[in-house]
Amino acid sequence: MKKIIIALSVLLMLTLTACGSKGSEPKEEISVYNWGEYIDPSILKDFEKETGIKVNYSTYASNEDLYIKMTQSQEKYDVVVPSDYMIERLIKEDLVQEINFDNVENFKDVEENLKNPVFDPENKYSVPYFWGTLGIVYNKAQIKDKIDSWDALWNEKYKGQIVMYNSQRDTIGAALKRLGYSLNTTDPKELEAAKKSLIEQKPLVYAYLDDDGRDVVVQGDANLCIMYSGDALNMIMQNPDLDYVVPKEGSNIWYDSMVIPKNATNKEGAEKFINYILKPEVQAKNAEYCVGYTSPVKGVKELLPDEIKNSQVAYPDMDKLPPLEAFKDLGDAVKLYDRTWTEIIASND
Repeated sequence: MKKIIIALSVLLMLTLTACGSKGSEPKEEISVYNWGEYIDPSILKDFEKETGIKVNYSTYASNEDLYIKMTQSQEKYDVVVPSDYMIERLIKEDLVQEINFDNVENFKDVEENLKNPVFDPENKYSVPYFWGTLGIVYNKAQIKDKIDSWDALWNEKYKGQIVMYNSQRDTIGAALKRLGYSLNTTDPKELEAAKKSLIEQKPLVYAYLDDDGRDVVVQGDANLCIMYSGDALNMIMQNPDLDYVVPKEGSNIWYDSMVIPKNATNKEGAEKFINYILKPEVQAKNAEYCVGYTSPVKGVKELLPDEIKNSQVAYPDMDKLPPLEAFKDLGDAVKLYDRTWTEIIASND
């Protein structure tokens, strides 16, 4: 009888252990690291429901924050969404891996002009997420002059009405384009000229602001600002007196794209997520949530509400835009930009 009890006890323990093991089997997961407020949360739930893959989702505020996390943290991500110049840097430093496009069949629907970008010319590492332009938002009810040049931000007539972007590449880039230089120049003389022009402009500036600059202009406390096209359309929808222009001297065309870090723990899961994001219906849902940010996928425009699909801000006629440049990785020259920016911000003149 004692032997039977022991045998039954062992059998019960084995049964409980087996049940416990089955219940504790890890569910397939991916970790996604993206910009704040840059995805419709329902997309993550729908992806989990369709694939059974749990998404651990977290956000960052800048490309530089992302870079620090990828190089100095023990955390591992399966999908990250950097901008053009940062992708170029990650490729150079061997921090991202090639995508198996056999697992990303929806890439075929990406607009042809967005494939093989300058930062990933063979399109081995990246898939576009959103794209857009950089320009000027202005209050056409308050400003009657034609706004078509970066010069407007240096016009003394608008003293105290100008919000400058608290962003090194964007603001220095605007000054460089105004002077006829490349956004990616590493010529110290050209950067010195841009610095001098921005310091001279400072008495006209309402403030150097981050995303809060949007609210200042929407509310009418200032009348001009540098802004990304996605945010610009959002502002216009809140205040119809606002308009957006890409200055005639040229500007930035930006790309945020999905890449897979070298140390990703679930590459196939990452590719499933990237493929899912490229579905037209998913793109439409995301583009409507992130008002004004432009989908890279063919046909998505027609799935959007009229106020978005008919907007020249979100879906411009590319043939009518001035020359556009993507930001490139500056390499060691970033130190020159850092110094230039520090001197601009520190100036009280």
